[in-house]
Amino acid sequence: MTNEKKYDLEERTAKFGERIIDFVKTLPRNPINNELISQIVRSGTSIGANYMEADGAESKKDFRHKIALCKKESKETKHWLRMIASANPDKKTECKKLWSEAHELTLIFSSIIAPKK
Repeated sequence: MTNEKKYDLEERTAKFGERIIDFVKTLPRNPINNELISQIVRSGTSIGANYMEADGAESKKDFRHKIALCKKESKETKHWLRMIASANPDKKTECKKLWSEAHELTLIFSSIIAPKK
């Protein structure tokens, strides 16, 4: 038995969604933030949901499509984090950390669907 920690993308995407939820709870409610919160909760939590669907895909084509959706949602989440940082300058540090994780997820999903050479 090895001491290596198993890499689990399902868990990672779920934890990311949870971090998004926890983060938005710290944002003040106002007309701008209310819209941004709705958008980032949708995109940030759908990464994991789409990954779960990919994991249960019925074909390679279906799998690639679902992983492409994961990539799309992680890229969209980066956009909303930028907008939240702009609207809430005091939250830039937290946004930067979440943006970094969203970027890593984007790269992971990109590599999964990249054409094999």
